[in-house]
Amino acid sequence: MAQPINIHDAKTQLSRLVEEAAAGKEIIIAKAGRPMARLVPLVSAPKPKKLGLLKGALDIAADFDAPLAIDFLIAGKV
Repeated sequence: MAQPINIHDAKTQLSRLVEEAAAGKEIIIAKAGRPMARLVPLVSAPKPKKLGLLKGALDIAADFDAPLAIDFLIAGKV
């Protein structure tokens, strides 16, 4: 756990602490020696996925989900 920083010191050094948090460091802010808050980096939200990027690029056979031939199934059990 990170060494707590006094809330008064945190107010005077806020810009530096935010930069440190953005760089990955966890900052604990304390009041009267008791931890009160934690300053951590934000995790950016994932970009939404675009649907339909492969539309028209793939051909699927009309019978792709048809049952397999019995001789093919038997051959697989050898």
